[in-house]
Amino acid sequence: MLSIFRKKDNHYADLTGLYSDMHSHLIPGIDDGAADMENSMAMIRGMMELGYKKLITTPHVQWEMYKNTHEIIHAGCNSVKQKLVQSGLNIEFVAAAEYFMDDHFDELLSEDVPLLTIKDNLILVEFSFIRQPIDLKDKLFQLQIQGYQPIIAHPERYLYYGAHKNWYDELKEMGCLFQLNMLSLCGFYGKKQEELANYLIKKKYVNLVGTDLHNIRHVQILKSSATITDTVNRLLDAGVLQNPDL
Repeated sequence: MLSIFRKKDNHYADLTGLYSDMHSHLIPGIDDGAADMENSMAMIRGMMELGYKKLITTPHVQWEMYKNTHEIIHAGCNSVKQKLVQSGLNIEFVAAAEYFMDDHFDELLSEDVPLLTIKDNLILVEFSFIRQPIDLKDKLFQLQIQGYQPIIAHPERYLYYGAHKNWYDELKEMGCLFQLNMLSLCGFYGKKQEELANYLIKKKYVNLVGTDLHNIRHVQILKSSATITDTVNRLLDAGVLQNPDL
């Protein structure tokens, strides 16, 4: 089968087959992603060079650090879209959110506040990298009761699951989707994260891949890593990734 990936003349990886990225931090000044509009535009240009046609950016909603509301996120998204038009950059740009499952998240659910979705009922969620949440299943169940389907952001980065991999099985059995960070495939976050990423791929648990783009360095790694390109290529050829359908 002819691979959908080709090297361009400028030697950038070609991720055109993915079509959409659904995890990034491109709205300037509202979380730990793009610091300003210039930085945001530089990252988006890099994503266009990689072949992306649609960016679903996902600012953090983590109440102790990033008190982002629908209004803040929508205003920031509109500012970026206006700048894209002014700059002559033709790419679809929309905003959802990456929800940290904290007390504020519980309040949003209890008050039946509509959440910002990746598409339809798909919600991107994350939790602590340091300690396993004791009430994770309850939170996910409450989310599902309200009609949402959870996407677990970067499951390979929760290293405590490395010693208790049955948790991955249980989360999949609950109906959760898994979104892998592409940078994990080249060891950017560490060797253990890379090993867990490959474990999840082998288990056929990966449904989506995302850049989790925070800065221009991340773009440069995506452009230069053959490991990332080849692995994503195999996943696309296997038909397991939902990115092209977002």
